[in-house]
Amino acid sequence: MEEKKDISVVIPIYNEQGNIFELYNRLILSVTNFTEKYEFIFVNDGSSDNSFIELLKLSESDKNVFYINFSRNFGHQIAVSAGLEFCKGKCVVIIDGDLQDPPELIPKLYEKYQNGFDVVYAKRQFRDGESILKKVTSKLFYRILKKIAQIEIPLDTGDYRLLDRKIVNVLNKMPEQNKFLRGQIAWIGLKQTYVLFDRDSRKNGKSAYSYSKMLRLAIDAVTGFSDKPLALVSRLGFIISFLSFMIIIYTLFAHYVLKETVTGWSSLIVSFMFIGGIQLFSIGIIGEYVSRINNNIKDRPLYIIDKTNIKKHD
Repeated sequence: MEEKKDISVVIPIYNEQGNIFELYNRLILSVTNFTEKYEFIFVNDGSSDNSFIELLKLSESDKNVFYINFSRNFGHQIAVSAGLEFCKGKCVVIIDGDLQDPPELIPKLYEKYQNGFDVVYAKRQFRDGESILKKVTSKLFYRILKKIAQIEIPLDTGDYRLLDRKIVNVLNKMPEQNKFLRGQIAWIGLKQTYVLFDRDSRKNGKSAYSYSKMLRLAIDAVTGFSDKPLALVSRLGFIISFLSFMIIIYTLFAHYVLKETVTGWSSLIVSFMFIGGIQLFSIGIIGEYVSRINNNIKDRPLYIIDKTNIKKHD
């Protein structure tokens, strides 16, 4: 009979060979503070370095270490989702493999969980080693999202958090391809709280989260949890149509009543370009929503596993 785990730790890995062993050692020291029944699930998201080899070494030396090796890079949110599908713990911690999120915080997350909370997320109060641009854009994004989202999504939080098993079971039933787990967890509700921490700078290597990937995640967040961009499109269409109608009325009035012909090639071209820009912008917004519908109706698997040393539980 399979042993039940008190806690699972899911770690997405992408080119983290220089961090894996330190992360593992710090996780061991942290988790064994409160239980000996644990498992670490490392999800190798198509790393191009020797990350998978390092994971194989760990799994051979520790029976509580498991790996999932993807056939290619599927993305951070998909890697986390895979770990959530395979984990067996009564609760689950999601933590990145770059050591920016300190494993030493896990006992505090677990303590809050023991007090009856279903979700305990780590809230950043200081971010070390990040550029001013990244800090500003991140803060701006979360505050905009808070204004337009249909649910309350916590500010200044990443994916580092502890989840009760019932939260994980619900997440595993959410089939959408364009994942934004922070929003999905907030959407579920139940009892949620946070623990404050200072985020460390990256230990080794370079961040895989480029600005283009951050933008893609931001678009996934907005399109997945707000329909206000679509409302903006319809309102822009109404406003521009109204202004155009008023200009037509003025032009006819000037021509037939004031006996003046409205002239101005430049103003005409500027008007056309403005309206054309609004149209393209509106079509782009609608296209983002349609693209997500298209991705979901294809019904392709979220990921493809090349190798793993665990079996998916029922």
